[in-house]
Amino acid sequence: MATNGERRAETRERLLAAAASLFAERGVDGASVDAIAQRAQRTSGAVYDHFASKEGLLFALLDGWVVDATTAIRAELVDATTFDERLGVLWRNVCSPVAGGGQWIALEHELWSYAARNPAVRERVARRYRGAWRGLTEAVNEWSGTGGDVAPAVIGVLFGLEMIHRIDPGAMSDELAIGSLRSIVTGVPVASHA
Repeated sequence: MATNGERRAETRERLLAAAASLFAERGVDGASVDAIAQRAQRTSGAVYDHFASKEGLLFALLDGWVVDATTAIRAELVDATTFDERLGVLWRNVCSPVAGGGQWIALEHELWSYAARNPAVRERVARRYRGAWRGLTEAVNEWSGTGGDVAPAVIGVLFGLEMIHRIDPGAMSDELAIGSLRSIVTGVPVASHA
């Protein structure tokens, strides 16, 4: 017989899986709390009990995936010795993420759109990213020997490049993506292939 803690953990996991599926299918606005609960075979009260709101569920889902992605990136960085190899690790984990069954970045894009329409959510998203930027800025500055707060630009470029790659993979080679990231950090333009 399952303990109360095990039942709560199972309910939480079911709700997260249902939300991931529905957010991917319908977007955040199109996925109601009732639909998430129904897909998870739970009640809407369970959503509120575990996450307080649909936004709380969204952030819990994404934060879990970010932890998974960060773990994967750190593990890969152990073997990366050059600046470009390290940028390649970042690029691969954004353009082909393992975290969230590959849905992580798509849901990040959805979160940005949702936050743009909801000022209260926007501030929470901004706080979330400010925390990530600090660590990334330190790492990138160490790798490159440069200084400055480059993380917002690196994240913005990474996600923009990922969007292009998602729509037309042939338009965004690994070399072009890594060169673009290097250019953002060092200020040296990407070499023309013409």
